[in-house]
Amino acid sequence: MLKDVFIGLSKNQFLTSAAKKYGLKLGAQTVVAGVDIGETIKSIRELNAKGISCTVDNLGEFVFEKEEALKAKNSILEVIESIHSNGVDAHVSLKPTQIGLDIDYDFCYENLREIVDAASKYDMHINLDMEDYGHLQPSYDLLDTLLKDYDNVGTVIQAYFYRAMDDIEKHKDLRLRIVKGAYKEPAEYAYQTAEEIDANFIKLIEYHLLNGKFTSIATHDHNIINHVIDFVEKNSISRDKFEFQMLYGFRKDMQLDLANKGYHFCVYVPFGDDWYGYFMRRLAERPQNLNLVVKQVFNKRTNKAIGLAAGAFLLGRMTKKSKKRR
Repeated sequence: MLKDVFIGLSKNQFLTSAAKKYGLKLGAQTVVAGVDIGETIKSIRELNAKGISCTVDNLGEFVFEKEEALKAKNSILEVIESIHSNGVDAHVSLKPTQIGLDIDYDFCYENLREIVDAASKYDMHINLDMEDYGHLQPSYDLLDTLLKDYDNVGTVIQAYFYRAMDDIEKHKDLRLRIVKGAYKEPAEYAYQTAEEIDANFIKLIEYHLLNGKFTSIATHDHNIINHVIDFVEKNSISRDKFEFQMLYGFRKDMQLDLANKGYHFCVYVPFGDDWYGYFMRRLAERPQNLNLVVKQVFNKRTNKAIGLAAGAFLLGRMTKKSKKRR
């Protein structure tokens, strides 16, 4: 039920708009690395100094106008240039819907190709993030077309989909990020229980570690992480073939511990003011994440830990009060 609540909140455009306005008052800086690329580069440098690399996401939701998609594309191009010019250890993650997939497929492809081409000049990786089932196949089509001309692009495999093993086998020669999945999908397409998803998640990780190019294992679940550590040791898998990946602001002690132990570690670094939908889906993906950050996402002046779900309604209350004062 909690997962359904977070998924519903992630799609609420009213609350998304309120979050943009009041995000800093609610402590959103603990879950995003900055409002602009300058602030984000500073956050990346701090992580790099600890032996941690980054993948950068210029956050954006609900893009249905070409002007907005072009603005997002240009922002991503700016991120690529900033990563290169500042010499930081980072690459880019992006969602196809942010650059026009819900507007026109060919329009989206041209935007995506321009981004991948710009990154290829700096030998920089671009990760094509996957979204809900309705966008899944079109996103893979974009990827497969790009792979005819570029080798600096990879994608995400979502473990809750029944088709995930077929997709990972088809794309085993790519750098892949393997995740559990963060959207609410029907039983027709996806596993529904945590036990089923976890079992498939481990199955996919093990397959790609043994057969794939490079594996990004994206989880905050220490049980999964410990399983992977045991698996790679038993199978003599080089640490250069995989990395652990977590979200910015989550389990920072564990991030540093794994990096200090010599494991490649990458932090998913979102930036911008459009943080709300992204963060609600992270909570939906693993509601336990709420416990990891509840004391961080609100200003100390609240003097009590308010849950993120409650925070969503707080956003609404703040916005209503603002309207009344006008």
